[in-house]
Amino acid sequence: FVVQHLRPSDRLSVIAFSSTAQRLFPLLRMSHHGRQQALQAISSLGAGGGTNIADALKKALKVIEDRSYKNSVCSIILLSDGQDTYSISSNFQGKSAGCRSLVPSSILDEHHMVPLHAFGFGADHDSDTLHSIAEASGGTFSFIEDEDVMQDAFAQCIGGLLSVSVQEMHLSMKCIDPGVQLRSIKCGSYPSRVERDGRSGSVDIGHLYADEERDILLSLTIPKSSEQTSLLRVACAYKDPVTNATIKIQGDEVKIKRPTSTVSEPVSIEVDRERNRIEAASCIESARAAAERGALSEAVTILEDCRRLLSQSFASQNGDRLCMALDAELREMQERMANRQLYEASGRAYMLSGLSSHSWQRATTRGDSTDSTTLVHSYQTPSMVQMLEHSQNFSSSPRSQRSQVRGARPVLEKPLPR
Repeated sequence: FVVQHLRPSDRLSVIAFSSTAQRLFPLLRMSHHGRQQALQAISSLGAGGGTNIADALKKALKVIEDRSYKNSVCSIILLSDGQDTYSISSNFQGKSAGCRSLVPSSILDEHHMVPLHAFGFGADHDSDTLHSIAEASGGTFSFIEDEDVMQDAFAQCIGGLLSVSVQEMHLSMKCIDPGVQLRSIKCGSYPSRVERDGRSGSVDIGHLYADEERDILLSLTIPKSSEQTSLLRVACAYKDPVTNATIKIQGDEVKIKRPTSTVSEPVSIEVDRERNRIEAASCIESARAAAERGALSEAVTILEDCRRLLSQSFASQNGDRLCMALDAELREMQERMANRQLYEASGRAYMLSGLSSHSWQRATTRGDSTDSTTLVHSYQTPSMVQMLEHSQNFSSSPRSQRSQVRGARPVLEKPLPR
């Protein structure tokens, strides 16, 4: 599906790995000839023993470093159905500490970071490792529960990757009135900074797909005043991947006027929605921590309390779609914690994929999230939806003819967004 839906100017390389990793073919343009070469190589894949993720990542990095020509956008997609049996300690704390070490440092260079989007397939994959790898590189983690969802999961991902419209976005905010102070920035996994004097802050957003939005919640201290107060001046800068030029945008001043007397003011649904998203992500993390130490009933209670809190919010009571999606997702997580076996098989991966989605405000696959009838499909962009429609209409080979492999890693490069 990926090969058939890349354009002739896009380039693809695939690395297959089991106990060792092998580059099936170098970066090829997906012209008619390139597609035929790629499809022939992919059809020769077969199952093997072991899961050497570190070796696969090293070979993927070599493909990237050996490029004589660099397209404007480069990404890596990792698919694995197993535990890394070569590079990570079986001890949970040791494994957690070693996950990041699997990723070559060049991939994590903040000036040349290559997003690595990880896909965990089935009940036996190492969701902790894959989530950590994706998180470290600025990529997402998706949970593919069964084979039928795999193509849709990849379709949603490449639908975004083929629509990158902004790169290296940096957002800055400065306080204007002398009495205003910036206290905190809530932006999920995006690197952020509040200066010591509380007068300025920044967020590194990185790249954005076409039609994507990012919501960031700021907490401010505002002086008492009956006059209009100038709070913030917000600006951003980013690189245009088409022209490679740096674009700078200066936003309007953010102002507030305090009422002279106590009056009932309507709650902002936008702000309330963002509070709900942040609260849900925090509760998911807390519930996961409880589940990891064996306290499943405590984890379920944390999620139940969060659902009740969200249901009482202004946004939820006004039919906000994100609140409905959060409630459906939290309920699904509760069901996947019915017992330890279920949590190990799917609950952990489902929660990590949810955390990945909310921390980056980007669509990931988990459960039936790619189904058009489900509530759990937040952050999908029109290009993702369009590619999902192509996937659902795409006639692929019969399941019995599909090779099941221990892992495969495409390195995907696109020159310019449409």
